[in-house]
Amino acid sequence: MQYTHLGRSGLSVSRLVLGTMNFGPVTPEDESHPIMDRALEHGINFFDTANVYGWKQGEGITEQIVGRWFAQGGGRREKVVIATKLFGSMSEWPNDTFLSARNIRHACDGSLRRLQTDYIDLYQMHHVDRSTPWDEIWEAMETLRSQGKILYVGSSNFAGWHLAAAQEAARQRHFFGLVSEQSLYNLSARSVELEVLPAAKHYGLGVIPWSPLHGGLLGGVLRKEAEGQRRLQGRAKEQLDANREQVQAYEDLCADIGAEPAHVALAWLLAQDGVTGPIIGPRTIEQLDSALGALDLTLDDKTLARLDEIWPGHKTAPEDYAW
Repeated sequence: MQYTHLGRSGLSVSRLVLGTMNFGPVTPEDESHPIMDRALEHGINFFDTANVYGWKQGEGITEQIVGRWFAQGGGRREKVVIATKLFGSMSEWPNDTFLSARNIRHACDGSLRRLQTDYIDLYQMHHVDRSTPWDEIWEAMETLRSQGKILYVGSSNFAGWHLAAAQEAARQRHFFGLVSEQSLYNLSARSVELEVLPAAKHYGLGVIPWSPLHGGLLGGVLRKEAEGQRRLQGRAKEQLDANREQVQAYEDLCADIGAEPAHVALAWLLAQDGVTGPIIGPRTIEQLDSALGALDLTLDDKTLARLDEIWPGHKTAPEDYAW
């Protein structure tokens, strides 16, 4: 396994992040626990979850599954850098949502209880709260950190200027602020290159891409479709129909270099400046094992250039849209 520091912090994390969103709704608990065990065997020490995962309001099903895995002992908790999130509604009551000081405290205690741990390594804001001032947010996070309940704070789905506002407010309070930003980022979705990535780099934030295969679009979908392994529906089918020519060119390139499309998509992200590691969300042990192949794949300059031709990216703003 390869490791890197999370942003400007001294925390060492694996370059692949185990996403747990499927645990509960898709992968049952008795299959989720072996996946986490196998992740540790591979050296993956960075696990990502959220209080709303499981999609039954207020239950935190996925956190509970992870917590019962921690409770088995064997150094599981000590070996894992656990990242969870708050923001989404955990009840119908008005203060069980967003980033008020009240909800930050209440949500953290709930996650600690479900995860069966006394601290969270990385506590992430799942979305920006435009109605709560940064002084209130940071004061609440400072309190949690001084209590030993959290070690680091991260953001998710923030715009570049949100990162700047957050960090400047933290600076005024002499607080460490954010260490990471978790964003939608893959070959097909590159808008964060405009301002989020430059802001993250400026402030020393590690970038954690979610949906690195863009819902399967970059995972060899055409080949699987032809082989009858996958039948897309809904939004995934719409995305494929809108990008079929690009996907075909992409899969042709992957075939030319003798690499699995999923490995190429992950390896491309690992080659991007400022990326800590993409989140992989395996439904099975086999999918987890397969993802490790991306770490052994190095894309040469010619391949990287061709990928940019197929999936055009962005220059840093404002050069992307101005002289």
